[in-house]
Order: sequence, then structure tokens, then C-alpha cells
Amino acid sequence: MDNKILVTGGSGFIGSSFIHYLINNTDYKRIINLDKLTYAGNNDNLINIQQNIRYKFIKGDICDRQCIKKIFQDYSPNKIVHFAAESHVDRSIDGPKDFINTNIVGTSILLEESLSYYNKLKKLSKSSFKFHHISTDEVFGSLGEKGFFVEDSPYDPSSPYSASKASSDHLVRAWHRTFGLPVTISNCSNNYGPYQFPEKLIPLIIINCLSNISLPVYGKGENIRDWLYVEDHCKAINLILQEGAIGDTYNIGGNNEISNINIVESICKILDKLKPSNSGKSYKQLISFVKDRPGHDFRYAINTTKIKKDLNWEPKETFDSGLTKTIKWYLENENWWKKIQKNIYKQERIGVSS
Repeated sequence: MDNKILVTGGSGFIGSSFIHYLINNTDYKRIINLDKLTYAGNNDNLINIQQNIRYKFIKGDICDRQCIKKIFQDYSPNKIVHFAAESHVDRSIDGPKDFINTNIVGTSILLEESLSYYNKLKKLSKSSFKFHHISTDEVFGSLGEKGFFVEDSPYDPSSPYSASKASSDHLVRAWHRTFGLPVTISNCSNNYGPYQFPEKLIPLIIINCLSNISLPVYGKGENIRDWLYVEDHCKAINLILQEGAIGDTYNIGGNNEISNINIVESICKILDKLKPSNSGKSYKQLISFVKDRPGHDFRYAINTTKIKKDLNWEPKETFDSGLTKTIKWYLENENWWKKIQKNIYKQERIGVSS
């Protein structure tokens, strides 16, 4: 079996970052990107590699069984990395059905077809096959002021999004324990970096600053998240693919616990230096506290001891270095986000249903 990898959801933020990482740092003969191209899937994320002979884009849905079958028949991948998911909490509040369909039903179809393909492989080819599932720390629910999520923390999801991801995690484990499909799972903390869709906190605040409009902060801005620079995440995923133990779960975090209000203020401070406002005032003047999100978890924090000990991984970027890189990227790539702003998303508030 040739060294080939199928990446689902590869035109999204983390998926496209992972494909860039594979192109630049691995020897995969073929990298197949299956993406439905929903609002957050963007082929502009990969425009610089679209002509690369190692890269193949297929527009399709993980819920389309025949599409999945044909990919296995035509390309015979020996690695699968499953990013494809609806992933925004606010949107899951407004429309849970899409999250159930993609994240649960779609994952089950991908698992069924992966198992069917795996069972037909010869013994030597089976030894190199792995299905890696990308999940989130949100499946564990909310932490208090102390403590960390570990790999065996009990699941306690709060939103339709996190509940659908928890369901998909359980399905992946079941396909391993019941049917013997070789799988690994990773639960990551909040990612940030280039190509992130503007509905997420960091790009939203950057773009709102540059547009000189209100910087909305939920509640009092005291909710805390652990932040992980996307390239560090991609390195961790590749390590798990190569060296991770079959059936195991790995928590991937950035060791950067920061409150939402501190993130917004940090972005303002950096932009005040890199691109001062025409008004002559600090961007902090634009901060506006708004009604909190329903079911908003207070704190997420990840213990990364296992992946550090077992795979010798730890994040290279500090939050300050990663945030500065991210802001500079958005400053240098206005055409990318302005195209989204014009055609898809205008930073409107969603997810206020109760």
C-alpha cells in the first residue's frame, strides 16, 4: 500500500492548516481532501497548493456513502484524519439538526465505510492503517477555577455542538472496541491562527478592530479557555498518526489559559502598535459587553502530560508569539477575509436562542 492520507474537512481552518503541514513536512504520496464546502470550507485556504501533484481535492459530503466508497476504491488511503464537522457553538444553538447530521450521522457513515475497506485489506496493509478522529475539549463540559481535563475525564457536554462531538467520539471508540478498527482520538483546546473563519473570537475581534466596529464580549468576559496555535496542533496530530497507540486518546492543549476579556485586550494592544486606529484612540474603546451565550461553559483547561510523555510533544508557540503571528497574517491577507465578509459572514451575532 502506498503512503496516502484522506483528510475530511480539509478546506476548513484546522484541516487546511494540517494539509499545508503535510505538504511541507511529510512524504505522503497522495493527500486527498474531502470537503463539502459549507460556509466555513474555503478552497482559498489551499490556493497555493491546488496544482501540487500530491494534492487532490474532492467536493463531497461524509454523509454520502457512495462518495466515501469511491474514494477508498480509487485512492486506497492508509491513513484517515477526520476533521469534517459543524463546529461553532452559537450556530448549534440556532440549528442543532445540522450538527447531529454531520457530526453524528456523517461520522457513523465514515466509520462504516472505513471498516468495510479495512476488512478487505491484506495483513501487511492493515498494519499501516489508522483512523484518527479530531475532537474538542468541550465534550468534557465546564471546569471550575481549578483542575484540568485529562484523557479519562467524564463527558459532560453543554451545547448541541459539544454533545454531537461527544457522540462522535463514542462512536469512534465503539468501532474500535467492537469491530477492531484501528483508531486514535485527540481532544484539543481552542485553536487560533491563519485562515480561521471570522465567526470565532480571535479573528472576529481582529477584523472588527480593523473595521472600527464594536468588539462584542459575552457576559463580563471572564470565561477562560486554553489556546493552542494551529501549527502546534498539526504537529501533534501528525505525531499521533505516526506513533500514537491504537485505541488511545490524547489531549492536545497550548498551556495558555486566558480569559476572553484578556484576549480582546491583548489583540487591541498589539493592533494599537501594528496598525493604530485612525481615530487616534486605543481599540479598547470599541469593547462592548453583550448578553452571555446560553449554557456558556466557564472554563476549559487541558492537561497535556500524556502526549508530552508518550510522544515527546509540547507546544512551541507562547500565546503572545502565536497571537502576534496571527494578527500579522490577518493584516497581510485582507483580501482573504474581506471576500468572506462580502459574500458569507458579516460578523452578525448568532446563537442567542434560549
